[in-house]
Amino acid sequence: MFNDKFKEVISHEGVVSIVSWAEENAHVSNTWNSYLVLTEGNKILIPAAGMRKTQKNVEKNENVKLTLGTREVMGYQYPGTGFLIEGTAKFITSGEEFDMMKEKFPFLSRVLEITVESLKQTI
Repeated sequence: MFNDKFKEVISHEGVVSIVSWAEENAHVSNTWNSYLVLTEGNKILIPAAGMRKTQKNVEKNENVKLTLGTREVMGYQYPGTGFLIEGTAKFITSGEEFDMMKEKFPFLSRVLEITVESLKQTI
């Protein structure tokens, strides 16, 4: 699922937008490419210090969308490429993955775990 182009993109810094929604309008929170950790089972782990509104939305509706990119990687025709990710999310507060993430990112209070269902290059 995580192809070489995607891995190359997240090896460069860029902004990640996380879109969640429940009964209200969509909510967008942001993080950095360098905070994404890929794991087995098509999962992305993201350290969460804030993201309180995102968590409230995910508790009601687990579906999320993420966009990310960088100008440093060649796209289809020009420098710069990005991806749209669709999947489901949950927040974790304990366990092996939480401990591994806490060691890498001491500031986190929770970990946002995204199970990727779709990964599409957009540019």
